[in-house]
Amino acid sequence: MTFHDKSAAEASADHAARLDRLASVAIRTGLGLQRGQELVMTAPLDAAPLARAVTREAYRAGASLVTLLYTDEEAALARFRYAPDEAFDKAAGWLYDGMGAAFRSGAARLAIAGDDPSLLAGQDAEKVARANRARSKAYVPALELISSFAINWTIVSAATPAWARTVFPGETEEVAVARLWDAIFKASRIDNADPVAAWAAHNAELRRRTGELNGHRFSALRFRGPGTDLTVGLADDHEWHGGATTAKNGILCNANIPTEEVFTTPHKLRVSGHVTSTKPLSYQGTLIEEIRVRFEEGRIVEAKASKGEEVLRKVLETDEGAARLGEVALVPHSSPISASGLLFYNTLYDENAACHIALGQAYSKCILGGLDMSEEELVARGCNRSLIHIDWMIGSGEVDIDGIGTDGSATPVMRKGEWA
Repeated sequence: MTFHDKSAAEASADHAARLDRLASVAIRTGLGLQRGQELVMTAPLDAAPLARAVTREAYRAGASLVTLLYTDEEAALARFRYAPDEAFDKAAGWLYDGMGAAFRSGAARLAIAGDDPSLLAGQDAEKVARANRARSKAYVPALELISSFAINWTIVSAATPAWARTVFPGETEEVAVARLWDAIFKASRIDNADPVAAWAAHNAELRRRTGELNGHRFSALRFRGPGTDLTVGLADDHEWHGGATTAKNGILCNANIPTEEVFTTPHKLRVSGHVTSTKPLSYQGTLIEEIRVRFEEGRIVEAKASKGEEVLRKVLETDEGAARLGEVALVPHSSPISASGLLFYNTLYDENAACHIALGQAYSKCILGGLDMSEEELVARGCNRSLIHIDWMIGSGEVDIDGIGTDGSATPVMRKGEWA
């Protein structure tokens, strides 16, 4: 009895220590939070222990104010079950206006992810699409500052019961949550003796990889694999990025914890061919599986999915740019997240297990000098503009990638999912 009590106490203390290390990485590596800076944080209710640890660490780093906004999945479901029809065209614009104002005044942004991947499964796809569209429009004042890296921001994850049950369906809830936390800590490099130093070394390796790609100045990438033959033309003056980024406010941050990708901006008019997803996409509570699309002149002209197809079609109708690409990213099949063998049903993790593309908004930082360009200048170089930015996975151990030069020559970039 005493032995088991002691083991439970030790396990609890170990978990608390790992939460604190994750919070430290989030604040010091993810955000690079500065003394005197405000922090705006969002988190699901089940992530409260991590949110509290992050709050403590933020104040230790000198934050002047931490504002924490919780989301509640039961309340979100209540909307779809009981709200009147006209409610689905509404969004809390006042909230996003306020977040935008906070960012313009110098606040940092931190999101804790951990949503139920299938929260809205079975709900009316039209209502889901309308609600997402309304939120996307309302979010523009804040999203523009995030996507342009006007501020330092980051995303980390917390193991929540609903998410854990999805990843480990055969386990009890307690075991599933514990296993998911272990996977999060490992992927986030928390179990290293010095996690912050481990992230510095990892960022250096990603910088080396982006340097190689930028040196080639490819005009396009060609992906070939089962169900895929896709040519992604790259934007004029594109630039590869990966790992830490210096935001416009001069602060070095890692936008995603974890991250294994190097990425750049496609040209919105120069994508052609067909592609099949290699992992499910969890989008706003809906699971979309086996996506198959065909591009012509940069735009998706055919789209199918074995599950969630109606939601996918509604997403593509969000605006003119929703059916075009805003990002292409390369991740080796042997990345730590892929090597775990887990399907996370969470884009932050699954995108770092496989090469991927993103529908919608492009990152201006992926254009040489793009952070200082006007909208017109970015569009002229091929940057896509949209209310959405949705990553989905197209890489695997069976996919080959060639870099296409301006003269049409092909250079092996990846073979069987690994760097060539």
